[in-house]
Amino acid sequence: MKKVFGILLGILLVTGCDDGDLVLESFNFSNAPIQKCSDKMLLFKTSGEELLLLDIPASNFPNEVTPPDEPRIVTISGTNKVLYRKYSGNVSSSTICSSIPPAAPSVASEWTASTGGTIQIVTTEKTTIDPVTNEPVLTGYNHQIKFINIQFVSTDNTFVFEEYLFGTYTTNL
Repeated sequence: MKKVFGILLGILLVTGCDDGDLVLESFNFSNAPIQKCSDKMLLFKTSGEELLLLDIPASNFPNEVTPPDEPRIVTISGTNKVLYRKYSGNVSSSTICSSIPPAAPSVASEWTASTGGTIQIVTTEKTTIDPVTNEPVLTGYNHQIKFINIQFVSTDNTFVFEEYLFGTYTTNL
């Protein structure tokens, strides 16, 4: 009898019910390029049904080199925002950048970065080799964006990144 009860208890534990709630503890956009809306300063990455969005003024990306050990620091606030969204279907730049959001896909869940975390920006020159002179020519600037001690909050849960490399955003001359 003890064996039967043990087996039934084991089956119950293994096949416990799932209430279907989405619990997010991490995401991965490492292979997704940074995109920008043509008419507004929104930088974002998409991956299937997921979006990671950075909404900060363009003035945070001046075409000036920063020493690697002295990055530009931007504090998350009401003006400088980071958010993660999960949509009901695949998301694209037209979903994010349109002035009137499309009906589908819809936002299934959203996590907003709480104030106090930081965005670190290191700016370097972007050069190409001139085919005639064989000398480097400045064509723009690369801005490496990293999130530091950023906490994402939703109505259901929170998760923290001590350090997350968002990627490199390029501005042209």
